Amino acid sequence: MMITNENYFSPENQMKYMGASQFKAFDDCEARALAELKGEYEREVTNSLLIGSYVDAHFEKTLDIFRARHPEIFTRNGDLKADFKRAEYIIERIERDPLFMEFMSGQKQVIKTGEICGVPFKIKIDSYHPGKMIVDLKIMKDMEPIWKEEKGRINFAEAWGYDIQGAIYQAIEGNHLPFYLAVATKEVEPDIEIIEIPQHYLDAALEYVKQKVMRLQAIKEGDIEPARCEKCNYCRRTKVLESVRSLEEFDYAE
Repeated sequence: MMITNENYFSPENQMKYMGASQFKAFDDCEARALAELKGEYEREVTNSLLIGSYVDAHFEKTLDIFRARHPEIFTRNGDLKADFKRAEYIIERIERDPLFMEFMSGQKQVIKTGEICGVPFKIKIDSYHPGKMIVDLKIMKDMEPIWKEEKGRINFAEAWGYDIQGAIYQAIEGNHLPFYLAVATKEVEPDIEIIEIPQHYLDAALEYVKQKVMRLQAIKEGDIEPARCEKCNYCRRTKVLESVRSLEEFDYAE
């Protein structure tokens, strides 16, 4: 079956192919990611996520379809709610910048498939410039560093796994093209940047993907039980108490 924009996220294609978002979901919590694939759990769709999807849809030229599918973004009078007026303002800010628009001028939503360590992957590129570069549009709260428990304070791209996404896109596209983030923020006055992820970041991220992908594929195929993170909403929802704990286990330690 050919993958199209319409069936890209179908249950069949999600089970058949790994993707950057799916890999990152498994990396966060294997149990939750598997439950999502099986249709047993669905994460809440927040306004914050919808704002990013609204801007994405504009540049994909599918905004009319997006609006029809999400009547909740409108008031009873048919006006856009304030959050989505903010999305319109972000779009206007992006379109005022020639360099940003140059990077966004490539082929839109280009789908490609391939393999990493024998595991089938699918990717969908926001702005593809064949032979030149891969560009992914990101609508962020801001571009400040983020604290990660296991890594400390790191840049937002690493914190959100965009280096992993870039590594997967680069590997599946196959021509080792530079990977760029076209970033706009949701701040009162949106900030904008074009950011190249250095090749050594992508190389390290690809090695990480190769180290983990066979395990994740085995989980999808039912050969390995998924690990639980015990921190996400899914794990809290499905938690089963097995013993009494001491208060000392909750003491803070440096």
